[in-house]
This record gives sequence, C-alpha cells and structure tokens, in this order.
Amino acid sequence: MAYIGTKPTIGNFQICDAISVVNGQAAYTMQVGSVNVIPQSANHMIVSLNGTIQKPNSSFTVSGSTITFSSNLSTGDVIDFIQILGDVLDLGVPSDATVTAAKLGANSVTAAKLNNDIISGSTELASEPADTDEFLVSDAGTLKRIDYSLIKASTAVVDLFRLSATATGYQNPISSNWERADTDGAGVIGTGMTESSGVFTFPSTGIWRIEFISYYYYDGDVRGISNDLETTTDGSNFDRAATAATFIQRTQSNNTYNGAYCTFIMDVTSTSTHKVRFTGGDSGVNVAGATGDNQTHVVFTRLGDT
Repeated sequence: MAYIGTKPTIGNFQICDAISVVNGQAAYTMQVGSVNVIPQSANHMIVSLNGTIQKPNSSFTVSGSTITFSSNLSTGDVIDFIQILGDVLDLGVPSDATVTAAKLGANSVTAAKLNNDIISGSTELASEPADTDEFLVSDAGTLKRIDYSLIKASTAVVDLFRLSATATGYQNPISSNWERADTDGAGVIGTGMTESSGVFTFPSTGIWRIEFISYYYYDGDVRGISNDLETTTDGSNFDRAATAATFIQRTQSNNTYNGAYCTFIMDVTSTSTHKVRFTGGDSGVNVAGATGDNQTHVVFTRLGDT
C-alpha cells in the first residue's frame, strides 16, 4: 500500500513494568507482565530517568533483559518509564483474530506445530486399531468421528471336516477319522477349527453356525437312526443342542442309504470352554466316510462377534 509522506512504522511497542530504584545499583531487569523482555538493542528503547530522556549506549546499555545505567542510581532517583519499540521493520506480535488463512504460506504449518490430538501422518499405527480408536467420516458433508468397532469387518471363518473312513454301529461320539476336506478344490477361510478325539475347538469367539450332515447305509431295516450335535460351555459336560433322525427300510437284498441333517447357532464366548462334538448311527448301521468326497461331514461358519 502506498503512503503520502512518511510511511508509518510498525513494531511490537511495550511499556515495561515499573522498576523500583535500589540505592547504589545500576543494573535492573526489564519485564512486561512479570515476564522478562529482551529489546533488540538500546536504540530500540526510550528510557526516562528523573524526567529526562536518556541517550542510548551512553546513559544506559542493554544486555539481554538487563538495562544498566552509566552510574549507580541512588535513593530518590525515579525510573519514569522504559518503552521498548521492538523492530520497527517487523510486524511484531499480531493482535488476536487478525491472522487469516490467506496470510499463511503454502506448507507453512508442519507436523511439529500440531498438537497430538490432531490427525496427521506424523505418527504411525503399526497394529490393528483398538475398538475405541476413532476415524473421521463425512456424513452428508458434516465431518464426524466414529469408533473402529462400528466399522471393522467381522473375522470370517468357514471350515469343513469330514469322516475319512466308515464307522459301524452307534458312535458316541464320532471320535476318530475326522479330516479337513482337501480334495476337489476344497478351501477354508480364516483360522479353522481344531479337533481332538472327536471334540472340536473354535479358533475364536463369536456367533457360530454348526451344521452336521450324516450319511448312513445298512443292509436291513432300522426304524430310527439318531443324528445328534452336542455342545459344552464348561469344557467337559456335553448336552444335546440339536438332533435329527432318519430310518432305513431295505428295498432289496443290499445296502440301503439315507441321511440326516441338524444345525445349531452357538454363542462362543470362550474358546477354552465352548466346544462341540457329534454322535450318530445305530447298532450295525454304517456311518459313511471317505477321503475323496464329503459323506458324513460338519460345517462351521463364524457369523459375527459374540
């Protein structure tokens, strides 16, 4: 902006706090608002002593926040005022609410000037966020925060085990020859189930769907063949959670086949105590199993969090 006449000077003009003279002392500390201040030089000061303006670098000198008069002051001397002019070519400290966004240079605000509650790229999160960690989302143009627990994907698990060899008679439980399906492009999602002596352990807590599909054959007549899914929530005592039944009526002098299906939704709150096993068959009845396809088999699907 152009000016007519002398351009006005701009600086950080300050009046120092009142200083009490000490008899026989020449050096005094300058403060503004009880905080030490450091003038740019003696030439950037106006000092009045006993009603007389003092000459810089002759009547007084400055070093840091200390002003030293050319001779010791005595009782009765009065330091009327000390005015610090600041750098007359500098803007000084801007007044409150005077710096606008347009006054900031591009890339002038760095991470070093940001508080630790400001989202920036200066700190890396090297592991999965906690459920209470927050993200910023735009909700119809309004910026809002949301907990990670509300947007994280459920850990999906799908697994299938089958009986790899036929067992004969009532199996309580079916305790051997379980294998994970591994032919014809079979697959598993996530960390699958583990099995020991017919007892299946879940890899994680959550809401699980358990499906038991049995395949029976027998050369004769059987009125009822059970198909039971049993769970425990204490790691030892199993109860029947789901059941189905079928029968076989021989239609010719050879084996006749049939099957049964039952399912259960289980809230697995502990992987150490919540388990499942399967019971099926009847006296003389064959519980069919094979290594090349799924005959008697079980399917486990994690549906979501507990």
